[in-house]
Amino acid sequence: MDIFNKKIGLKIKKLRESAELSQEQLSELLTINRISLSQIENGDRKISAEEIAKFSKIFNISTDVLLDLKQDINVILEKKKEKVEESKGEIRISVPQKNIEKFKEVLLYILNKVGSKPNIGETVIYKLLYFIDFDFYEKYEEQLIGATYIKNHFGPTPKEFSKIINEMEGKDLVRINDKYFQYPQRKYLPLRKPDLAKLKGHEIEMIDEVLDRIKKKNASEISKYSHNDVPWLTAEDNQQINYESVFYRTSEYSVRSYNGEDI
Repeated sequence: MDIFNKKIGLKIKKLRESAELSQEQLSELLTINRISLSQIENGDRKISAEEIAKFSKIFNISTDVLLDLKQDINVILEKKKEKVEESKGEIRISVPQKNIEKFKEVLLYILNKVGSKPNIGETVIYKLLYFIDFDFYEKYEEQLIGATYIKNHFGPTPKEFSKIINEMEGKDLVRINDKYFQYPQRKYLPLRKPDLAKLKGHEIEMIDEVLDRIKKKNASEISKYSHNDVPWLTAEDNQQINYESVFYRTSEYSVRSYNGEDI
């Protein structure tokens, strides 16, 4: 049983880190204290059936997958002209290279524009990316970044963010742990300008529209604003937010003028 506890604890830790959740954040979602979660991840505490069910819901995987210690879960960033070796029994979330490059340049564009502002921490960046992606999809019916956003307690969260940040850190941007008022805040500052050749004119225009609309709001106002958007409201907790739901937005959020043919 000790070996099982250690293996399942390690798997939960990997899932938490892939979801970009701190122990404090995940423990809040589980309604247990952080020390108990730390003990679970270290294999020092047995997990109850109820907790297994909660982990399964939070990470959006079946309990069978969670308990199958031979089956791993990983987020893979595809590389050009590179074949990624697959491990037996591993579930892979594959992110195309073109999306990764677009993600990087959009993020750098945001950071160069507003990254130094005191209210622009990691969770606000999540929401900026969300509105850029979902506004663009509503207006043009095509993907800009096309990231996968999950509805959680902290707002729409792009699943690919952590992996891409790890690729960029040190050469494209720097990560800073700071405080915003009394709250801990993780900020990112750019080390280079974005490559605008990788962004189309109407893509830059959409990014600027989102930044102009949201950058003056404080973190609390931005959070409230994103939590009243139809895609967020119609998604299940800890589940993927559906891009198609943008076509049911209220007038406050809609960025598209619908005529009789659109309805």
